[in-house]
Amino acid sequence: MSGAAAEHPTVLDVRGITVRYGQLTAVQDLSLDVRRGELVVLLGANGAGKSSLLRALMGIEKPAAGSIELDGKPLGKAASHQRVARGLGYLPEGRGVFPNLTVEENILAGLKSMGQKAQALDTAYTLFPRMGERRKQVAGSLSGGEQQMLSLSRALAGDPKILLLDELSLGLAPRVVVQLFEKIAELRDSGRSILLVEQFAHAALRIAERAGVMVSGRLTRFGPASEFSRMTADELASTYFGSTRTRDQGGETT
Repeated sequence: MSGAAAEHPTVLDVRGITVRYGQLTAVQDLSLDVRRGELVVLLGANGAGKSSLLRALMGIEKPAAGSIELDGKPLGKAASHQRVARGLGYLPEGRGVFPNLTVEENILAGLKSMGQKAQALDTAYTLFPRMGERRKQVAGSLSGGEQQMLSLSRALAGDPKILLLDELSLGLAPRVVVQLFEKIAELRDSGRSILLVEQFAHAALRIAERAGVMVSGRLTRFGPASEFSRMTADELASTYFGSTRTRDQGGETT
């Protein structure tokens, strides 16, 4: 093992994962790894299989083939809640907050011990002071950006070994995306491992160490993010996404 590998051991090791929905193959023989304290971004057009991969990592979908190891130990057939307990944190596409619960109730949902609860609140309010200011406000009344901050706080609540983030920027204005990506970079710098699925290509590449591109369920390229970040949006689109343009503009929600 090299010195660099010893300093940054593999946290998540995915080998030969295949996900099928009936006759449709969503993910085909995909392998990648994420190291400790590293941010890896997966790029790809809608329908490329990115979300299906994360759902398979979380145990929501059952892979037809392949293996997943967390800190060198196979996850096997572990259920989603068991994977969370073992160190996977997941932010699904579309946020998924409980709209009728307060900010604080959302963050603490599923936590049992007082120590866990205190740590979760401290992490959330330190990372996002706005969540502390709105701790008694119901989640459904928050703006889109605030709801995504809350979703990220919930994903961090169990102090995961690695965060799986699905389309963090979806439906958000560019200025909000920039703020969220700054927070993601802070988490990475603090030693958190992150696998980020994203269409907001160049913003994600600026904070990633490595990147991959998925096309029709396959990982067509995987390497240093710097190799991708020098390319224009049109070059990325034409080279790796066919005629599909990667997203460099956010939505309307703030």
